[in-house]
Amino acid sequence: MKNVFKKKSVIICLIVFIIGVPVMSLLLVHNMYGRNFGRVDAPAYTGWLQYDDLEGYDREEVQFESGDNKLTGYIYGAENTRGLVVIAHGLGGGAENYMAETVYFADAGWKVFAYDCTGSYNSEGDSTKGLSQSVLDLDAALTYVEAQNWDLPVMLYGHSWGGYAVTAVLNYDHDVTAAVSLSGYATPTELLDEQAEQIFGWLSKVMYPFEILYQKILFGDAAGLSAIEGINKDDTPVMVIHGTEDSSIQYDGASIIAHKDEITNPNVVYITRNEEGRDGHSTLYRSETAIEYMNEVNEAYNELNTEYDGEIPDEEKERIYAGVDKFQTSELDVELMDQINQFFEDSLK
Repeated sequence: MKNVFKKKSVIICLIVFIIGVPVMSLLLVHNMYGRNFGRVDAPAYTGWLQYDDLEGYDREEVQFESGDNKLTGYIYGAENTRGLVVIAHGLGGGAENYMAETVYFADAGWKVFAYDCTGSYNSEGDSTKGLSQSVLDLDAALTYVEAQNWDLPVMLYGHSWGGYAVTAVLNYDHDVTAAVSLSGYATPTELLDEQAEQIFGWLSKVMYPFEILYQKILFGDAAGLSAIEGINKDDTPVMVIHGTEDSSIQYDGASIIAHKDEITNPNVVYITRNEEGRDGHSTLYRSETAIEYMNEVNEAYNELNTEYDGEIPDEEKERIYAGVDKFQTSELDVELMDQINQFFEDSLK
């Protein structure tokens, strides 16, 4: 009788384990998505350059479809004829987070098309969905661009979420002349695994198959799109830029640049940013003076945050942000931007 009871107990434990581990893993992955891919609205206060801060730059606002959502796009430098630069923004922001780059390209003679991704700023969507959504939105943006018959060579510029998108979208059949990826990841599952390991430790290895499954459920065939495969699809010129101290997408981990030995496209240029202070995820394209100034602004804000125990009144926030020189916080590393601009120029030849 005891042996029968033991066998039943073992069988029950096995059933609980077989069912429980997958369910728990899927719940953890679902929770991770919920925490990281919620809707992102434009902040009430920002220290970054915005369109309303500019003078003399006209823009046209347009809408286009991406899946079930209507996205908002912006056209700058409508009369420029050198080519079209499409800007893909990073997760947690919108097109206006890259206003300095937009102005730079427009001033350099490029027509610029920027847009807010699904669940971001002025675009529809209850959430940003996940790491694969950026390539789906860029695919939709390029489909919109092609329907306009602008007859311009298309250059892609993307950072982080967008850095993945501008390379992974090369798996599709769009006519892209060149692409520049800053702080991009090679595949969504690789980055998810990297981030899960930081959060869950050894348990992340158990969760990995369920990350792939959850990705597949959300994104179908797009779930497995690889930036490396996109780059290798043909000989499209691609510039890959990454910082050695990137804590969001590790330089020797999930980054595109970590896979350069797998890249066979002969027209790929790599730039490693290793200058202290400008080697991180979002600092690698800022000027030295911008980084110094941002550190001063952040220090002042942190002191105020401490003074109010993390509950800064709106009037105080308004005061401190009103005193921020947004042109200085958003100042670009002109040398790097000129390299990118020259890369685009050379791709026209």
